[in-house]
Amino acid sequence: MEPTISHSIDVAAEPGVVWALVSDLPRMGRFSPENLGGRWLRGATGPAVGVELRGFNHNGAKRWSTTARIVACEPGRLLTFDVRSPLLVRVSRWSYVITPTRHGCVLTENWYRVGNRFVRRFLGPRVTGRQDRPGYNAESIKHTLAAVKAHAESIGDVGPEWRTSTTNAP
Repeated sequence: MEPTISHSIDVAAEPGVVWALVSDLPRMGRFSPENLGGRWLRGATGPAVGVELRGFNHNGAKRWSTTARIVACEPGRLLTFDVRSPLLVRVSRWSYVITPTRHGCVLTENWYRVGNRFVRRFLGPRVTGRQDRPGYNAESIKHTLAAVKAHAESIGDVGPEWRTSTTNAP
């Protein structure tokens, strides 16, 4: 399956540093203009295939939650998760790909538009307040990648407390 939207950015940080940031889904709200973060479900403490996360999002006064299930996880290289609405309807797939380079890595964020016509035309816009989801996500991905890059390049290496942290968003 080809992504609907895909953007990449060069990051002057070790792939492991970038992995620690993008795989800590409960804290991704620090980087995203729409996501507020989340919490691992059913006792999970980090990413692995089958692990789920309750995510919290906002657009102005609108707030909603989703459930993400990790479908691919290759530490240091790949994290892919499917997102479902509170009605358990699959609405999207997201993926982070980290490719080592001579001076750090390239971080790619992919968004795959899934879901039926009802979700895309009616449910999604009503819940999120966004009529142009692809247009918004294109800009949101650029924002998120730039924020991850800035943070990764500013911290150098991360300690184990970062890798195991969790956030309980609202």
